Amino acid sequence: MSDTHAGTVAFVRDTMLPEQEPPLTEKGAVKWLRENLFSNVFNTVLTLISLAVIWYTLAAIGPWLLGTVWNAGSLSECRRILDGASGACFAVINDRWHQLLFGFYPSALYWRPTLAFVLLLVALSPVLFTNLPRKMLWFSAIYPFVAYHLLWGGSVWLPVSAALGFVAGYVAFVLVRRVNGLAAVFAAVLAPVFWWLLFAEPFNSTMTGILPLGLEFVRSDRFGGFLISLVIGVTGISLSLPLGILLALGRQSGMVFVKSVCVIFIEFIRGVPLITLLFTASLLLNYFLPPGTSFDLILRVIIMVTLFAAAYMAEVIRGGLAALPKGQYEAADALGLDYWKAQRLIIMPQALKISIPGIVNPFIGLFKDTTLVVFIGLLDPVGLSNAIRASTDWQGIYWELFIFIGALFFLFCFGISRYSMYLERKLKTDNR
Repeated sequence: MSDTHAGTVAFVRDTMLPEQEPPLTEKGAVKWLRENLFSNVFNTVLTLISLAVIWYTLAAIGPWLLGTVWNAGSLSECRRILDGASGACFAVINDRWHQLLFGFYPSALYWRPTLAFVLLLVALSPVLFTNLPRKMLWFSAIYPFVAYHLLWGGSVWLPVSAALGFVAGYVAFVLVRRVNGLAAVFAAVLAPVFWWLLFAEPFNSTMTGILPLGLEFVRSDRFGGFLISLVIGVTGISLSLPLGILLALGRQSGMVFVKSVCVIFIEFIRGVPLITLLFTASLLLNYFLPPGTSFDLILRVIIMVTLFAAAYMAEVIRGGLAALPKGQYEAADALGLDYWKAQRLIIMPQALKISIPGIVNPFIGLFKDTTLVVFIGLLDPVGLSNAIRASTDWQGIYWELFIFIGALFFLFCFGISRYSMYLERKLKTDNR
């Protein structure tokens, strides 16, 4: 190359090239399809098989869903409207939705369980989302008593007397904590029990005689449908977590008696099917109560379901505690924290964070297992579907009822799952 030619050609470009569109295969939907569905021969074959399955499924179900009948008074009327064509008869949902949701609850009082459900969302909001005002937690604390009065009714002083038991437990804990932390825990448990056994009923009777306030009483046998699943499921989930934490801590305790009681309880509950505990709640629990005592069946079921879920929750949380490095416990000791402060500020938050996926599984399983109450005479949505199908109007209908019930359970279980994923992302502190 000559010197003249070398001097006229630059080795470095002194102007920028104009921007160009990326290749079609490197942008948008085409890129996503190529990378996720057609990246190699094996994935391409699986994609084509999946598309074929989806196509044949939609081809079979599509006409059935598109021909849906929503307004009819019976299955025979649905068939007359369809006139031999393929189609779903969701008119049964339109006709019996109130039974599937509320059971045999008086129709004039539907506003009470509806209001209780709306207030449930309000009470859960500050617990699930920390960016809301913390003052709302006061309403979360009193909500169980408000919900009980809305659902069952009766004298307003009955839930008030029950709430005063927890107040007595808190006062006992504060007073005894100055002496001994462990004794304060026992005092916090025993004080409410003594109040409920000795003073709750006289207080309720006295105040009802002085100032009779309340709502119309609704018996538990009027409950049913999705209402009973919500009552048992939400109560069991709410109570099993704190009880499971205490059982997990008790199982790791150095005190032989406390550890033995927790181990025996957990292993016994985990070794017995839930349906056996439900039959125990239905048939045998009254034998252990004082003569003449009438203990509501739904409350008995809630107790058994809570104990069952708490045993599994204790093992999940114990796994989270075991996963923490020993240095975290040593750090708490180095800071001079006592046992309860160390658990509250350092140990338990990390253990619960680790255990989030394991905690969610028992919650979802518990909510779905509420359908087992049909075996002890409580008509959950599945039990009511059998009652609806036994009527002459809707005898022979199946899929429509089960699709509706499955959709309701899916919405709640999917919501729990998505919230757990949100919580995991929010609490994530590593870079993985």
